[in-house]
Amino acid sequence: MGEENNNVRLHGNWASIYSKRVEYALKIKGIPYEYVEEDLMNKSHALVQYNPVHKKVPVFVHNGMPVAESLVILEYIDEAWPTHTPRLLPEDPYERAVVRFWANYLTHQVPESAKKVFFCKGEEQDEAINDLHEKLALVEHEMVDFIPKDTSKIKVDTLGILDIQLITLFVAHKAQEEVLGKKILDPEKHPLIYSWVIALQNLPVIKETIPPHDILVAALKQWS
Repeated sequence: MGEENNNVRLHGNWASIYSKRVEYALKIKGIPYEYVEEDLMNKSHALVQYNPVHKKVPVFVHNGMPVAESLVILEYIDEAWPTHTPRLLPEDPYERAVVRFWANYLTHQVPESAKKVFFCKGEEQDEAINDLHEKLALVEHEMVDFIPKDTSKIKVDTLGILDIQLITLFVAHKAQEEVLGKKILDPEKHPLIYSWVIALQNLPVIKETIPPHDILVAALKQWS
């Protein structure tokens, strides 16, 4: 696939973790793209046309062909640009299947618990945080083969789909904790995940896309 034939556009929203996943994948693999910021209260005609089923971001448009759903888009990018490293999914079929399983878990189960933390108060909020921490403990225990043992060795060319899933989930954890007054990512309860997230946050390709802390705090206060 010649580079000259690649016209890539991403319809996203700055606050969407699902859009950020696609942004990270494109930046990590070094794929040039045009970004279209969508107002989710006033969606563009193009967004609705390209994603008529869900009418949501992200929508990835490659040479006029739209692809929706963040996990589907990540796999598409990996397959459409196989010579761009790193590969986001393993080559081995079994490892690939296991990574898909955990990517799906990090897409649906963990964010669902995290959302409840913001939409609940009092005892319900405490229960939601406990549920989130239990799921993170499960991830840390069961996903141990995929968690980097030495986070100092985390580089752009070692990243994969699980790194992308994790950092989009917790890139704003400090702002979330400031707004809630609660611990979202606890280094004592989840030391491996905490170290993994911090190492990812410090990578220039990730750091340059993180909104300023005060903007995140202001947005979270508005939503919470």
